[in-house]
Amino acid sequence: MRLRDKIAVVTGGARGIGQAIAELFAKEGAVVIIVDLLPQGEEVATAINNTGGKAEFHAVSVTDKKAVTQLFADVHTKHGKLDILINNAGITRDRTLEKMSEEEWDSVVDVNLKGVFICTQAAVTYMKANNYGRIVSAASNVGLRGNFGQTNYAATKAGVIAMSKTWTVEFGKYGITANAIAPGFTMTDMVDKIPKEHIEAIKASIPLKTAAQPIDIAYGYLYLASDEARFVSGICLTIDGGTSR
Repeated sequence: MRLRDKIAVVTGGARGIGQAIAELFAKEGAVVIIVDLLPQGEEVATAINNTGGKAEFHAVSVTDKKAVTQLFADVHTKHGKLDILINNAGITRDRTLEKMSEEEWDSVVDVNLKGVFICTQAAVTYMKANNYGRIVSAASNVGLRGNFGQTNYAATKAGVIAMSKTWTVEFGKYGITANAIAPGFTMTDMVDKIPKEHIEAIKASIPLKTAAQPIDIAYGYLYLASDEARFVSGICLTIDGGTSR
């Protein structure tokens, strides 16, 4: 098992890529702390525990600094350490720049960027104390190349990449790595409202001629969270079927 006895916090772990990460990490031996506001997170944790894994669910918003700080303190008290932080929680509020409201801008920045800042700030205290840590945050290939109607989303994902590179410099001496993953088009709940013909057009534009499944992205997280990636830090791993070539 590649994550045996590791304590891993996965934000946004109730569905989609986050759920795939939580389930895969549990199979690889980690104790998974699922953080999400969606009640399905409890079901994911229960399913993991019922199949021999170890998981907990905590209904906490990544934008609530006080609650996040308390959560990480509680995790450390209970488990004695914190090894892995997966900053996966994220939202979209798509609209062209001219039509985008300030609320749509603020809500995406609050979750996708500030939430990553809050969670990582809370986590590194415990990682530094143990001279060990793996921080892997959700970027997007949109953060590398932009996308129509996603000024807010693209800005936050580019920011996540920049923050990860900064944390590499700040925390490397404590045995902490910081990386980002930039998924491409992935078949999650976020694409449910997209017309089928548009989905097919997107698939046709991808060199591999198919969309990613959540598990495809989860395997990238597994690598960067494992000891196999001991000397990998400050990178953005793009998993998009060749779209960002």
